[in-house]
Amino acid sequence: MGKEKICVALDADSFEKALDLARRLSPWVGVFRIGYRLFTSEGPRIVKAIMARGADVLLDLNHHDIPSTVLDAAHTALELGVKMLDIHCLGGAKMMQMLAKELERESEVTGKRMPLLLGVTVLTSLSDRELRTDFGVSLPLEGYEVHLAKLAKDAGMNGVVCSPREITAIRQVCGPDCMLVASDIRPAWIDRRDDRQRITSSPQAAICAGADYIVVGRPIIAAKDPEEAAKRLLLELVTSTCNFELK
Repeated sequence: MGKEKICVALDADSFEKALDLARRLSPWVGVFRIGYRLFTSEGPRIVKAIMARGADVLLDLNHHDIPSTVLDAAHTALELGVKMLDIHCLGGAKMMQMLAKELERESEVTGKRMPLLLGVTVLTSLSDRELRTDFGVSLPLEGYEVHLAKLAKDAGMNGVVCSPREITAIRQVCGPDCMLVASDIRPAWIDRRDDRQRITSSPQAAICAGADYIVVGRPIIAAKDPEEAAKRLLLELVTSTCNFELK
């Protein structure tokens, strides 16, 4: 079923709006992403409420701290039973290795579902120039993103959150067992005049390039009819002409 590939960014401003959107979109969406805004205002209860309706959750808090602090936060994600949890690759290999090892151990002891661990590589808002001038990174943007993806995979992460542009390169370096979650997906039929994202891709292009999941936000939740938009997106994936297997 193709809907499992679709992750909607649930950037609502209240518990009620978020839960209503999740209820309405569930027939066409497999995973809901809960980020800073919603989790800061509503906390774990919104995660529990959405999962109680049978949906999966990507907890997108992009943890970037010392290993012990990130691990403390990840324990909460394990307790909640989320499907996916992301952390920033710039936390380093040691942090990612410790997280993967400790969560796996805790999952085995408690019987709680082990979340799929995703490394966040480079924010799609950054440019080559900003990498050089702000961070002193000499690698080009694509090369740096691939480098961080390989670091995450070698450290025990299940996959990475990446920009659509780097899907093919990361897949070639990290192999078929590295889960790729492509962010900033924009269907061709949306109005792009107010779009703030610099690097985007169509759903079909991302999936055909090798993405396992696509993250879609405003094109769905800000649509005049979110349900119709989600249904249209799913139909486009199912009828895509590229040769991929829907899971």
